[in-house]
Amino acid sequence: MFIGREGELSNLNKRYENDQFEFDCIYGRRRVGKTELIMEFIKDKKAIFYTGLNDTYETNLASFSSAVYNTLNGTENTDVVYKDFEEILRVIYEAASREKLILVIDELPYLAKKYEGIISLLQRDIDHKFKKTNLFLILCGSSTSFMENQVLSEKSPLFGRRTGQHKLLPFSYYEATQFFPNFSDEAKAIAYAVSGGIPKYLALFNDKYSIDKNLMDNFFTPDSVLYEETYNLLNQEVNEPALYNAIITAIATGSSNFNKIADKAHIENSLCSQYMKALLDMGIVKKEIPFGEKETSRKTIYRLNDGMFRFWYRFVHKNLSQIQLRRGEIVFNKTKPFINDFMGEAFEQICKDYMWRVNDGKTLPIEFRDIGRWWGNNPIKKSEMEIDLIATDWDDKKVIFCECKWTNEPVTESIIDDLIDKASMFNFEDKYYYIFSKNGFTEAAKRKASEKIRLIEFKDMQ
Repeated sequence: MFIGREGELSNLNKRYENDQFEFDCIYGRRRVGKTELIMEFIKDKKAIFYTGLNDTYETNLASFSSAVYNTLNGTENTDVVYKDFEEILRVIYEAASREKLILVIDELPYLAKKYEGIISLLQRDIDHKFKKTNLFLILCGSSTSFMENQVLSEKSPLFGRRTGQHKLLPFSYYEATQFFPNFSDEAKAIAYAVSGGIPKYLALFNDKYSIDKNLMDNFFTPDSVLYEETYNLLNQEVNEPALYNAIITAIATGSSNFNKIADKAHIENSLCSQYMKALLDMGIVKKEIPFGEKETSRKTIYRLNDGMFRFWYRFVHKNLSQIQLRRGEIVFNKTKPFINDFMGEAFEQICKDYMWRVNDGKTLPIEFRDIGRWWGNNPIKKSEMEIDLIATDWDDKKVIFCECKWTNEPVTESIIDDLIDKASMFNFEDKYYYIFSKNGFTEAAKRKASEKIRLIEFKDMQ
């Protein structure tokens, strides 16, 4: 069953109806659903679908040849091999001159790695051949840096030729809930958090069973997909997975400053920088600066961007031997009391998704331009402090400060007072306060609610 990506699919189908050449780039991290989107788009259309292989030039040539020949001739022949890629594109051009045709090159970075001339060859044929046809060309890749630098940037031979592009991101909480409509709201949030909104992982959850059983089956069983997914991803993407694993472990266990990460991973800074760049490109790690500060801020930190990696490295990694001995149920029962704490960061993201969802100029007291997390020094109290979310209007005159609490206890009035106190160091004309709670508010906290102070329960965010 195809879930989500309605906007992207609608855009592709609308452009397919155009009587002209179309060229789209679809990219994003692995498991985010690129191929699923493409397959849904081409399912009722004539399309050549070829996946670049991390193999030899000859193997890629043979695979591409088979995809082209079999699609155009309606056969399952694997023996046909064209002379070279230039001949393959000539055959595609001739076919596209006669009929509407889609050409998908999936995992383009793998092909380009074995045949560097493919980008320039595509550029030449787009300019001199394909533009005269109704060909719909789709280039797809999991390497964000490759797609942005080698295909989309001004330095690329293909620059200015695309007619569309789609960078696929993990699903938001609200998109993710479509995978398990029968879960409780809390179970939906946990499933979203431990999957990181990645479609492939979301599809592994079965809402016929409890969230506990799903966590047990997906993470604490040695036969499960997610049990070795982190290692499989790293082995697929990098040459020295052990060093990447050391960096991820350092971040997962509390290090966020670059120097501390390098030190904890026992890797030289210059080398760590290269590995960190790759992890950023893969979408496993994210770079953060306090909301409102410049990209060059010295307060830059690094966090795990992938919810599945966060959960795995926190609860599975240190218990691999126990799980391998099929003592996963024991491990999971010891893990359960800490899931609420794990959910804190995920709940911030859910609240952020909610704020964007209601940022319609009517629901909120302001229409905000941007929203993000803030941390820094309080010069008055001479201490570090954090604010879960800050949202500012287009004129930077009005602001909403948010506190997000995923706890079993109702939020007390002291949490509200603390947020107002932290906000006092910011100068805005109008300040509003939103407090989000998993389990409601005490009576004293409710008495503080006003036009300026909004109390929002998780059950009302659905």
